[in-house]
Amino acid sequence: MTYQPTKASVSLDVTGIDGVEPSSGPASPLASSEASSSTARDPHTLPVFSKTSPPKRPILYLPPLLSSLPHEHEHHHDHQHDDESPVVHTTTRLPDIDPASLSLHKALHGFSPATERYADTSYAEAFNWDELQLPEDEEREWYCVAFRSKRLVGSENAPLYDADRLAHEEAIRNGGLILYWYGTPDQETGLNLATCIWQSRAHAIAANSRPHHIKAMRLAAASYERYDLERWRLVKERGERGVKVQEYTGGDVGW
Repeated sequence: MTYQPTKASVSLDVTGIDGVEPSSGPASPLASSEASSSTARDPHTLPVFSKTSPPKRPILYLPPLLSSLPHEHEHHHDHQHDDESPVVHTTTRLPDIDPASLSLHKALHGFSPATERYADTSYAEAFNWDELQLPEDEEREWYCVAFRSKRLVGSENAPLYDADRLAHEEAIRNGGLILYWYGTPDQETGLNLATCIWQSRAHAIAANSRPHHIKAMRLAAASYERYDLERWRLVKERGERGVKVQEYTGGDVGW
């Protein structure tokens, strides 16, 4: 199913809250919080290849960024997926996380696009939602925001990336942001897709007023030819192991 935008353009409201200045999103791709060592490559900048070492295949997307867990939950880190998926964990840690969101955090180690054409595919079909498995006895919903964008030719990257890196750290530190993922621009259309998964819509609203998020939004306003926003619910029902993706139609999501 091909994505069909409902609006030609929307305001840069990346938390999905109308009338409020947005939190960080793919204003430029959100950079990781500080690297864990001075030699670690920032996973949110595209690799640079020399003429003697070209990439073996096109880079279709970058690793998902999972917010690091609070210290008391560090033992829940899923080492099983370390060699299966190039997940990146941030240095900045969440202040807290509920049990069901902890299960989702673990499942999201396997999060990836389901198609190379994710930028123009329906959000519910763009990712491997059907592969995410959580405990049967848990029940919860989470707030997802998707961003479809196309950069203006010639727009400057560095200030935008720096602002997004700070906004991302800010969002994690203040709570609620479980995952950030973004792709790379389609080689033919220039379109890109990014998404954030929040513990609740309330967390996303709170992120709107943070200073680094506001700065990132203002820099983004002049950097995009197109920027479309979508809001979704990620639903886990008791008695089932899988999750469902539903379009957000209003009200609170999560807690």
